Amino acid sequence: MSNSTLAIYPGTFDPITNGHLSIIKRALKIFDRLIIAILINPQKIPLFTLEERIEMIHASIKGMQNIEVDTFDGLLVEYAVRKNANVILRGLRAMSDFEYEFQMALMNRKLNREVQSI
Repeated sequence: MSNSTLAIYPGTFDPITNGHLSIIKRALKIFDRLIIAILINPQKIPLFTLEERIEMIHASIKGMQNIEVDTFDGLLVEYAVRKNANVILRGLRAMSDFEYEFQMALMNRKLNREVQSI
């Protein structure tokens, strides 16, 4: 196993915000590599197309190193395993997000104890 840490920062990024960018910048100080993983959720109707969101993210992270922008659908923890990621990053906008994120972290941990949610 490598000592390199790969974190995944998942979300819809519809659009990418200053809050997202704050987490991205802080993550780059902690982890060796970061994947910004755009969730494809057929149950959500996004404001921006997938292509527009990818373009906005690339424009926002221009000049930053060790970042990949990718898309995924299905279970996040399975995506993390496919990418050999050690960590899943999540942000909280409000206290109301906490319960949902806590439950998701518990489920991910149940599915794979090797992938940590932060």
